[in-house]
Amino acid sequence: MSTPLLSLYRKITRWPAGHWLFSRAICFKAPYFGTIAPRIVSLAPNCCEVRIRDRRRVHNHIGTVHAIALCNLAELAAGVMTDATLPPSMRWIPKGMTVEYLKKATGTMHGVATPDVPLVESASGYELPVTVIVKNDAGEAVFRASISMWVSPRK
Repeated sequence: MSTPLLSLYRKITRWPAGHWLFSRAICFKAPYFGTIAPRIVSLAPNCCEVRIRDRRRVHNHIGTVHAIALCNLAELAAGVMTDATLPPSMRWIPKGMTVEYLKKATGTMHGVATPDVPLVESASGYELPVTVIVKNDAGEAVFRASISMWVSPRK
């Protein structure tokens, strides 16, 4: 089974510049994500990878990727993964985030979101923990986020 978001991703990414177009569509729906100019690299049930290029607009005063840009990347990856995995009778919203800065974040960042437990259909709401690991081009983890998603039945 495929969610509407996952079906759209699979269709659009077959086109030339499809990953760019899909990423822009996500930013059109949720404009604040556009501040980091993300690129959704891959999307499948239970996994989403998002990349942000190294550019001045995501830097802080010491030349590394800003903490909030990393949080933005993590929330985007977790939200898109959740939306692409969730049963159609359920909805979600972020409830909280805990982050760890593991190393100076320099260069292009690659964030991968995965759920800590399976996403299931339920008659009542539940908390879904999602882990996002952000790595640099060398494959070193520089940031880790644990995002709590509130998942509940659609009204």
